Amino acid sequence: MTAKKNSSGGRHAKKSTSRSNNTSDQKKPFSKNSKFSGKGKPNPYGKRIRKDTPKQRIEEPTEIRLNKYISNSGICSRRDADTYIKAGSATVNGKVITEMGYKVQLGDEVRFDGSLISPETKRYVLLNKPKNFITTMDDEKGRDTVMSLVANASKERIYPVGRLDRQTTGLLLFTNDGEMAKKLTHPKHNVRKLYHASLDKKVALKDLQKIGENFMLEGKMVYVDAVSYVDGQPKTEVGIEIHSGRNRIVRKIFAHFGYKVVKLDRVLFSDLTKKNLPRGHWRHLSQQEVNNLKML
Repeated sequence: MTAKKNSSGGRHAKKSTSRSNNTSDQKKPFSKNSKFSGKGKPNPYGKRIRKDTPKQRIEEPTEIRLNKYISNSGICSRRDADTYIKAGSATVNGKVITEMGYKVQLGDEVRFDGSLISPETKRYVLLNKPKNFITTMDDEKGRDTVMSLVANASKERIYPVGRLDRQTTGLLLFTNDGEMAKKLTHPKHNVRKLYHASLDKKVALKDLQKIGENFMLEGKMVYVDAVSYVDGQPKTEVGIEIHSGRNRIVRKIFAHFGYKVVKLDRVLFSDLTKKNLPRGHWRHLSQQEVNNLKML
């Protein structure tokens, strides 16, 4: 598939290298250049020297900054935690703390908006989302949510990074790392999202070219990094790469040019692919994959 760059120098769309046991995932619509990379508990506190053994000095945790403690608990980023601390949302041993840089001691009781919290081991779980699941923590209408699919993935409470609408399938990341989640969803970090869209009719070349250029949609500029027909498929099949996190943006882009998205599948998120991940299944990220995300 040859992808058309936009005028701002967007990257080429790439093929997903994924395979799965699900036949709907066995298509390889993009180039073969997509990369796929493949223990212990982090210590959230500072260090204390214990002298109970004469042969070696053993380091143990004693304290941690309150904003980091809140961030480690999976609630938000450190920067956002500072805002909440100033607003009086955090208490330590029953006392409201608004001091920037306040350090929590080992054994302190820390609450956020009245709920007891603790710094958790960071978890990163990748799901190949099926249709008919809503990307939300719970649903008042009783509909199936993505949380039911990853219920056994972690004892820590993890959250979806961004959203996929109910009918959209493909890659969805979950974590309790608030800073990582914020980084991956902010457009300024240009996190790649590559979709395979099936349309209700053939997409005209002139429309494909217009989609690849910057244009206004609902009063805001849309930037498409790359778009092209899917190699070896009818011209109803299109690959589109974006970094925008706007709600239902891919569907809205095609609707703007008179096309209806029949199927939509996210085949690439950053450098993460669906390789060996059947629809409806999840897996933990490797340490190398986590390191790659942190370097974005």
